[in-house]
Amino acid sequence: MLFAPRAATSLLLIMAVTAVARIAFAWEEGRKIPREELSAAVFQTEAGSIGRSLALGKGFSSPYARETGPTAILPPVYPLIVAGVFKIFGIATANAFRALVFLNILFATLTCVPLYRVGERLGGAGLASGAAWLWAVFPNGVMIPFEWIWETSLSALLASVLLWFTLKLASSARTRDWALYGLLWGLALMTNPALGAALPVLLGWAAWGAWRAQRSAMLRPGAPALALAVAILCCVPWTIRNFTRFHRFVPLRSGFGFELYIGNNENYDDRRVVWPPPVTYQRELVRYIHMGEMPFMDEEKRKAFAFIAAHPRVTCILIGKRVIEFWLGTAAPIAAFETHESVLDRFVLLCNGLLPALAVFGAVVLLLRRLELAVPLLAFPALYPLIYYLTHTSLRYRHAIDPNLCLLAAAAVAGMAKLAWRPERAVLPQRVA
Repeated sequence: MLFAPRAATSLLLIMAVTAVARIAFAWEEGRKIPREELSAAVFQTEAGSIGRSLALGKGFSSPYARETGPTAILPPVYPLIVAGVFKIFGIATANAFRALVFLNILFATLTCVPLYRVGERLGGAGLASGAAWLWAVFPNGVMIPFEWIWETSLSALLASVLLWFTLKLASSARTRDWALYGLLWGLALMTNPALGAALPVLLGWAAWGAWRAQRSAMLRPGAPALALAVAILCCVPWTIRNFTRFHRFVPLRSGFGFELYIGNNENYDDRRVVWPPPVTYQRELVRYIHMGEMPFMDEEKRKAFAFIAAHPRVTCILIGKRVIEFWLGTAAPIAAFETHESVLDRFVLLCNGLLPALAVFGAVVLLLRRLELAVPLLAFPALYPLIYYLTHTSLRYRHAIDPNLCLLAAAAVAGMAKLAWRPERAVLPQRVA
């Protein structure tokens, strides 16, 4: 009789299901796509193009499959992973694609570990297994490792590990642990700089927690500063490389101007509707090739700021639409649900909307209980999306914090279950010291 409950809370079983679900989806989708498309089209992205250039010995350059010279449009970690896979399995081959999908599935499977451990800290094995099971079968989580040869799955793992390590660090006075925390942040910044939005809050909370746990006598005053210094030092080699190539300070990546202009340009001017639209990807790519990266980025940023200044009303509307799109996957979820004829597509849309809705309820539960864990658990959902509200967004960007949302959703379900089954003694997740 106890087998089923024990199996349901087994981390190894949850990890196995996580891997199998993603492998099954990848196999089913992969067999529908011709081999030549797997070996070519999926690598026509910035990460694939830079990885190709690295594998050919041409350095970190040419993000758009053309010889355009050095680039800092992406941070180095994931393109280096792609280059390593190309070296082993061949440049832009079907086998290289499969290897990168396997790595994404591995990242997603490993995400179960920090997700489960944080859930244990939040509400015990029941809440932990609930969050991990939700991550294991969440449709978007199952599809993304195959559909995006990008840092997306790795970012989800890093964000989860950082959250887990933040909670552990709040009870540690060892300088070594703080240095390791800085290394983790350095890796995250060199993988997905947007994760850095939560760094001040998580680092500050960990330092406050260590002091509050009456370990201030053991905690060296410079330990949190050491973690921050190590994180910055991890970025220094990349920053120096960028300065030598471009003769300017580029600490993480150079693409902000382009990203801002993609989401704020003349195409969105409702008083100037023309066809074909004045701004297209191909036209901007031609300008990038002719101008070079830094002059192009400077010009894109100037044009984006000019559009924002001239169209404040449109800009506010666009930000509002991007907020909805970031969390629901589309700026018009009701219309998308009505127009999709596939039951599967509608189910995915419902799941993409239900997860953040439950997460909001879970956040309310934590805040009402004044749980100290509310601060780190809400740091990524509150701060990570800000850059995408300003620039442009896609559901894949949210994927980095989907494990975090699974934790909040599990907290919501746990709270509702306790209210339903024990109304006379309703107990929400306990206060964490």
